[in-house]
Amino acid sequence: MFKGLKDKFKYKSGVKYLREEMSRDRPAPERKRGVQAIAIIADLDTFDRAEVFFDLIEAFGLRPNAIKVIGYRRFYDTNSPYATPVFSDKDLGWNGEIANSYALEFLSREYDILINYFSEDNLPMQLMSVKTRARMRVGFAGLDPAFNDLIFDCDMQDFGLFKKEMKKYLEVMNELV
Repeated sequence: MFKGLKDKFKYKSGVKYLREEMSRDRPAPERKRGVQAIAIIADLDTFDRAEVFFDLIEAFGLRPNAIKVIGYRRFYDTNSPYATPVFSDKDLGWNGEIANSYALEFLSREYDILINYFSEDNLPMQLMSVKTRARMRVGFAGLDPAFNDLIFDCDMQDFGLFKKEMKKYLEVMNELV
């Protein structure tokens, strides 16, 4: 019983933190143009082919280590090896903190583009999105528009279409040179 009540209060404090962060302006990025680093927060319960994200390296002409992917799973076994670093609901701490070493390492870097590869409201993924330092945010139409600067209305399972459309819009915005 206590664990359930404690989790409920953590969730409420996370929602409060998220609202506060959404009301603030994002800090201005240091780099103004170009794509050199891409971060991806992926819902691995909905889209479990995280290896396709590395196709963006060739499509955008990036360095091999330019893409950082972190996945979300509702439940995961800490003893099982995952190809993609994973975080879950159990990593949610007080005041919107994410208590996961993979997540902390992911959040310690600055990125040019953050891809929110999820389409439903989910507090841990939204907190990761808000806390990630990125110049531009790309995502799907099912999410609150305040989370993304560039929004695509396509199916999450059709990664080829997503990649094609993203490349087209980044070229129009002179981000890819």
